[in-house]
Amino acid sequence: MNQHPLPAHDPETLVEVEYADEVQVPTESRRGAFGWVISGSVHTAAILLAMVAVFGQRAEVKQVPPTRVNPQAVPDKSPEVVKPKRDVVEKTELISDTTEVDVPSPTSLDVPVEDSQSESESNDNQAHGREEAVAEVETGGNSGFIAMGAGSNSAGLFGGRDKNGRKRGVREHGGTPGSEDAVEHALMWFKRHQSPNGSWESDRYNQNCKDGVKSEPGGDVMAHGSDQNVAMTGYAVLCFLGAGYDHKIPGKHKATVRKALDWLLAAQKNDGYFGLRNYEHPIATMALAEAYAMTADPELRGPAQKAIDQILAHQNQDGGKDGYAGGLGWDYTKPSQRNDASVTGWNIMALKSGLAGGLNIGKGMEGSKKWLEQSWKASNTAKDGEFKPWKDISSYDKSRFGYCWTTNEPVAKDNPTGRESIGLVCAIFLGHLAGDTMVDSLANTVTAAQLPTAMPTNAYYLYYNTMGIFQVGGDKWTTWNNRVRDLLVNAQRRGECADGSWDWAAGNFIGAESGRVLTTAYNTLSLEVYYRNAQLEKLHPRKPTKEAKAL
Repeated sequence: MNQHPLPAHDPETLVEVEYADEVQVPTESRRGAFGWVISGSVHTAAILLAMVAVFGQRAEVKQVPPTRVNPQAVPDKSPEVVKPKRDVVEKTELISDTTEVDVPSPTSLDVPVEDSQSESESNDNQAHGREEAVAEVETGGNSGFIAMGAGSNSAGLFGGRDKNGRKRGVREHGGTPGSEDAVEHALMWFKRHQSPNGSWESDRYNQNCKDGVKSEPGGDVMAHGSDQNVAMTGYAVLCFLGAGYDHKIPGKHKATVRKALDWLLAAQKNDGYFGLRNYEHPIATMALAEAYAMTADPELRGPAQKAIDQILAHQNQDGGKDGYAGGLGWDYTKPSQRNDASVTGWNIMALKSGLAGGLNIGKGMEGSKKWLEQSWKASNTAKDGEFKPWKDISSYDKSRFGYCWTTNEPVAKDNPTGRESIGLVCAIFLGHLAGDTMVDSLANTVTAAQLPTAMPTNAYYLYYNTMGIFQVGGDKWTTWNNRVRDLLVNAQRRGECADGSWDWAAGNFIGAESGRVLTTAYNTLSLEVYYRNAQLEKLHPRKPTKEAKAL
C-alpha cells in the first residue's frame, strides 16, 4: 500500500515518509484504509472472543479433581506403631529404582495394603514363564500346553513377581506391609553377606559382614558329602527372583543376582551337573531355570537345559513291572530303587521351573506322577489309628506321605509318614486340584499336626507347608497364614549385622544344623508365597466332593 519504498531498517526515512503519506493520501486510499480499520476491528473482536473461550475452558478444567492422587499428599491414617521401630525399605523400589532408600514407615501388621487397582497392570514387558506352567495345570511335555490352550488368560507361573503383581498378591492373599518389609530386609541381609565371588557360604558367610559386628558362623547344613555352597547360592537366588529382582531389569539387586548367577555358571560341570548330589543340583537348576523364564536371557538357556537333562538322566526307573516302564522319583546320587521324597520334591520343582521357561523336560513329569501315586498308596495301606487305607480315604480324612518308598513295594516301610508337606506340594504341581482326595487329606494332616506355634521352627517343613496350604487356599490358608505370617515377621532379627535374618537352632532342619543362611532363605520364600507362584484355588474354584454332595 505504501507508494514510497523504504530502505530497510532506516528509522529516520521511515518517519518522514509515513508523515508525508498521512497528509497527501488520495480519497480512494482513504476509503481503503477505512476498510482495513473495519476489518481489523472485526478480527480483533474475534480474537478476543476466542481468548475468552479458551481461558474460560482452562479455568473450568482446573476445577476437575485429578484422577490420581499423590500418596504423599494424603494424610496417613495408619494406626499407631506398636512394634519395634525399624526403617522400612520403600516398596516403590521393587523393580525400577537403582538406589537404596530407607524411609521410616510403620511395620504394623494391621496396616491395610495399598490398593493398586488404578495402576498399570502390565508386567513391564518382562518374560514370566509360559502360560501352561501355572501351578494348577497338569504338566508333562506338550500335554500341559494343549490342556491350557494357546488363548488362556491365566498368568504364567512367575507372572505375579513384578511390582504390580506383588501388590495384588499381598492384597488378595493376606500379606501385609510388615511381611513385605521383612522380605525386603531379608534380601538386604543376603546382599550384605554375599561373598566377593558371588556365592553364599553356609558356614563362613559371616566373613562378609560389612559393619564390624559379625554374626555367628553357620553349621554343616546338608552334610554327607554335599556341595552346600551350591545349594546356598541357589536358595539365595530364588529369594531374589521370588520378589521380582533378576539380573536384567534395572534395580537395586541387579548386580547381586548377576554375580550369583555367574558363580553358579562357573560352578556347573561340563555335563551340566551342579554339586555332588541330586539335592543341591535341582536347587541350582531351579534358580537358573527361573532366571531364564523371567528374563529369556539367551546366555542361560543352554546351561539351564543341560541341567534339566541331568535331572532326567538321574531319575529312577520303574523297571517295566505292572505294564509301566518309565521314570519315578529320585535318590541322592545314582538311579536306584530308593525314591526319596525330599530329593524328589526339589527335582519336581526344578522341572516345573524348566517348563515355565519353555525348556525340554522330556517325560520327567509323567514319571513323577507315577511316583506320587505309588508312594501315597504305599504310605496308606492299612488302618493305623486315625489313618485309613487309601481306598477308604475321603476329603474329610487325613492321610500320610512317607519319606522313602522302594520301587514296586506295596508298603512304605522306611518312615511311612512325616513328608505330607512334600506330597502336598508335589500333588499340586503334578496336576491335582482342590477337592481332590489326595490334596485335601494331606492338607488336613498338615494343618492338624504341623501348624507352628513358636519360633524357631523347622524352616524346611515351614517352606513346603506354607506353599502347599497357599495352593489349597480357602479357610485352611486363612488360618495358616494368620499364624505363620506374624510368627515370621515378629521373629526376624532387627538391628546390626543380623538385621533381616532369622535365628536358627541346631536340630530344627531334619536333624542337622541349619545355619542362618538356610533358615533365612526358607523363611523369606515362605513370606514371598503371596506372589511367587500362581494360586490353584483362584483359577479352579473348589468343586464339591461326593461326600459333600451327599450331605
